[in-house]
Amino acid sequence: MKTAVWLYLFIFVAFFDLHAQYPILSPFAVSLGATPSFIGLLLGMYSITHLPGNLLAGYGVDRYGSKPFLVISLIGAGILLLLQAQVHDPWQLLVIRSISGFVLAFLSPACLAMLAKIAKDQIQQGKLMAGNGLIHTLASVVSPAAGAMLVAKLGFTASFTWLGWGLLLTGFLAIFFVKESKSSAAPVLSSLQAGTMTETEEPPAAVPWLFYLAPLGISCSQGILFFELPLMASAEQSILTSGLLFSLVSLGALTTLSLLFLHRYSPYMRTLIGCFALAMIFFVLAVKWPIPLYVSLFMIGMAKGIILPAISTYLASSTSSSRYGRIFSILSVAFSVGSFIGPVLAGQLRSVISPYYIAFLVLMIGLTLLPYGKSRPIVTA
Repeated sequence: MKTAVWLYLFIFVAFFDLHAQYPILSPFAVSLGATPSFIGLLLGMYSITHLPGNLLAGYGVDRYGSKPFLVISLIGAGILLLLQAQVHDPWQLLVIRSISGFVLAFLSPACLAMLAKIAKDQIQQGKLMAGNGLIHTLASVVSPAAGAMLVAKLGFTASFTWLGWGLLLTGFLAIFFVKESKSSAAPVLSSLQAGTMTETEEPPAAVPWLFYLAPLGISCSQGILFFELPLMASAEQSILTSGLLFSLVSLGALTTLSLLFLHRYSPYMRTLIGCFALAMIFFVLAVKWPIPLYVSLFMIGMAKGIILPAISTYLASSTSSSRYGRIFSILSVAFSVGSFIGPVLAGQLRSVISPYYIAFLVLMIGLTLLPYGKSRPIVTA
């Protein structure tokens, strides 16, 4: 478990650096002369270049282990952030962000595969996945506001430089402190039914491809949200306001991630209920019901805190450890495609239809086509 502690520390630093860019990237692009449609393309290209990296990561992690990809991803992202600090043209920024998308595509599959292999049973696996979400969220609670404050005091160039050196240092430390077992036996996971555990020796069922429409819809809706928030009238007047809005989403996720008893319930049902709740919140935003924005953002975060660990646990408990890299790389591909579609659609259609309504439709389509899943996912060695 010492490996998990070190891994959580590096995940925290890495995602702190990455989330600190959310409220400042769009204003930075605007300062370079980018239009809203170009910003949508900028955010989308970062996600679409995840795809080849995700596919390579799946087979690479299964064959060579997680550590090499974790280290290379962190160091490469740090170098690219240092280069990003020196750009003077929107197209230069697009190139740097596109390469960053490829490099960082290896980070999530490597971390999730390593955490899944550490677990001895499904309960511990659920806790580790929830812990990953908790650390991720803790970083994202303070990082958007911190990034905005950093820009307010130092400017864009110095801020990206500091964030780049932070990622570089984290990558070098991971070389010495992340230990990975060369052979990890697949854990025999227990199943959950009515709050109790039951051992089983059945072979794991394949994950239906339609299941990945759920994470695709979630990431699409989040891409739309991350595109829209910095461009709101109140956020445009203050980068700090934009950072605080992002932090509200993270605070909501932190709330549900802290409810550790949730991992005792079916991960499939948590995914189903969480996606439906998220879709309803975006519908409320689309029709402009008289609910304060900060309440809606907090509830979006709460839904994310339920969904994301549930998806990871469901996938990990539905396959053997020898395929963790591939299964989580497919998950990352779904997230990447959704993150590309979301901001691109928002950038092109925001003058015609509310982007939040698009988020609602995408989520409901994914939810409608979500294949029936057993409430007792099974995994054996």
